[in-house]
Amino acid sequence: MKKTTTTLEIEKARRLALRALTKSGAARANVRYLADAVIDSELVGMPSHGFFWLPIYCSHLRCGKVDGVIKPVITRLSAVAYRADAGSGFAHPAIEKGFVKIISAAKKYGIAGLSVTNSYNCGRLGGHTERLAREGLLAMGFTNAPASIAPPGGIKAVIGTNPVSMAAPDGKGGVGYVIDQSSSVVAKSEVMRHAARGEEIPPGWALDADGNPTTDPTQAVTMAPSGGYKGFGQGLMVETMASLMSGAQPGSTMSPFATDAGGPCNSGQFFLAIDPEGFSAGLFADRFATLAGSITAQEGTRLPGLSRLATREESLARGTIEVDRDLLKRVRDCTR
Repeated sequence: MKKTTTTLEIEKARRLALRALTKSGAARANVRYLADAVIDSELVGMPSHGFFWLPIYCSHLRCGKVDGVIKPVITRLSAVAYRADAGSGFAHPAIEKGFVKIISAAKKYGIAGLSVTNSYNCGRLGGHTERLAREGLLAMGFTNAPASIAPPGGIKAVIGTNPVSMAAPDGKGGVGYVIDQSSSVVAKSEVMRHAARGEEIPPGWALDADGNPTTDPTQAVTMAPSGGYKGFGQGLMVETMASLMSGAQPGSTMSPFATDAGGPCNSGQFFLAIDPEGFSAGLFADRFATLAGSITAQEGTRLPGLSRLATREESLARGTIEVDRDLLKRVRDCTR
């Protein structure tokens, strides 16, 4: 069988991502963190959040769905509360600048929060919370998305796949775990990738227009919530934190991430950064070690997210990533 992927050196892939984005109209300073996040998704083994999105990002830059040059505005609401207005631009520069504020505030006051409004798709949410955990902070992140999940008993989507993430420090300068899970059985981008390859999706991933399960990605109108009504409940909590708390568009009125249709998405995110030392009376690291040990002592178990971190180390040691040939061609076309 003919190989459908090709190997790219990591730094060449990073430069290609930056060039595609800047040639499509983004200011370099606005997409450095975004390009890093795209490459990191490949490094940790999540291509559904990596190069796959670059042609879409570039198309949205060219059609004006996302503003690639606007600078986010950070507003200090109190000593521990900040609001970032992305101005219909990428979420990444707003998050990056907001994190500078809440990391400092959380370390000084014990806790800090950041709302992000009028932003574009923030990509892999766990990548952001991991950054906070590497600062020794317990982190929670929420982001909403265009409506794709219907409420229990209904068939019309009202909330997005709406992931939530928690990343914990291990108390020794590293990351203890990273939980990053959507409110649907699987991320919508996985359905999109299957559709692009002309492949069926596994049963239980999505529903058609009548609310019936489907394995045809082109007929997938809504996503199946994870755990039934519990998944919808999680998604509703995320919608409250990411949209209502930030003043961003709710999923029910947001334009789609995946097409050029509609204007700016103007989604929202919310992040909490907590210094665990004060709240735990200095016992966090010890208690974490006990909890982690009770999990990993059992054969075949692992802490969430650590396999992805191990995959990153393997990728970095190898120095390369694998990219679909047709996808790579589309990304290179964006540099012209």
